[in-house]
Amino acid sequence: MRPPLPRKLVETAQEYAAGDRTPVEPRDAATVVLLRAGAAEPEVYLLVRQRSMAFAAGAAVFPGGGVDPRDYDAQVGWAGPTPAAWARRLGVSEERARALVCAAVRETFEESGVLLAGGSEEEIVADVSGDDWEADRLALESREMSLTELLERRGLVLRTDLLGAWAAWLTPEFEPRRYRTWFFVAALPEGQVTRDVSTESSAVTWLPLLEACARVERGELRMLPPTYGTCLEVAQHPDPEAALAACAERRVELFMPRIAQVDGEWTLSFPERLEPLLEARARRGRDADVEGRRAP
Repeated sequence: MRPPLPRKLVETAQEYAAGDRTPVEPRDAATVVLLRAGAAEPEVYLLVRQRSMAFAAGAAVFPGGGVDPRDYDAQVGWAGPTPAAWARRLGVSEERARALVCAAVRETFEESGVLLAGGSEEEIVADVSGDDWEADRLALESREMSLTELLERRGLVLRTDLLGAWAAWLTPEFEPRRYRTWFFVAALPEGQVTRDVSTESSAVTWLPLLEACARVERGELRMLPPTYGTCLEVAQHPDPEAALAACAERRVELFMPRIAQVDGEWTLSFPERLEPLLEARARRGRDADVEGRRAP
C-alpha cells in the first residue's frame, strides 16, 4: 500500500533532503510482532492507539515503545543468545543490544500482559494474568520497579531465545517525533493470554496477518508503513515457528523511508526486499477492481 503524500509534506521533505532544515534526533525503541497460530495463517496482536496520542494517533501498532535508561542494566537475568550475539543480529553495540532486547520484553509485558521469561533457559512462565502479576505490571509501567527487579523478585530470567530479530526502521527526517525502532518477532507462550491493559490504546485485537493488510488496503484500519510492511512480510510464513526460524538468517539493517515518485505520485519508499510483495498486493487490488466493474 502506497498512499500518496500531500504536496505540502512533499515540499517539507524536500527541504530536509536539501539540508535546509535540521531533523529531530531520533530515540531508540523496540516493538514486538506477537504471533499465534491461526486457522489458515498466523494471527498478530494489534493495539489501536488513542487518537489523542502525539505519535501514530489512531494507528494499529504492535506492542512496543521507547528504550528506558534502566533497560541498560547489565545485571538483568538473561538466558538465550548473549548480548554480543544480539549485537551482531541488530547491527548495534553490545550495550545497546541488551537495552533493545530488554525494552522489547518490558514493553510487551506492559502493553499486552505477556511476559517472555522463565525460571530457567528451558522454562517459560505460564499464566501471568493474576492480580499479583497485574500489580507488578503496573509497577513496571509506572517505573516504580525495573525489569531487573521484577525478574529477580520472581526468580526469573529473560528468555531472549523466544525473540527473533526482524527489521529496523528509522522515522523519516521530516517527522517532528522520530524513532529508531527495532522490530522483533515472538510467539505467544503456551498458557499465557493477552489482555487489554495498555492506557495508550483504544482497542486491541488478534487478526490474521493478511486480513490486517486487507483492512488497511480497504481503508478500514490505519497503519504506518513499517507496520503494514512487516505484517505483509511476516505473513509469507505459514506459522509463528516458521517466522521465528526465518529470523536465524536475518541481519537487521536500519532503513529510513524517503519520498519517491511511483506511477506519478509522491509516496514513501520501502525496503527493496518488500517491493515484490507490494507489487503483488497492488496487482491483486487492480484485478479486484476490474472484476468489480465487470460484475452486473
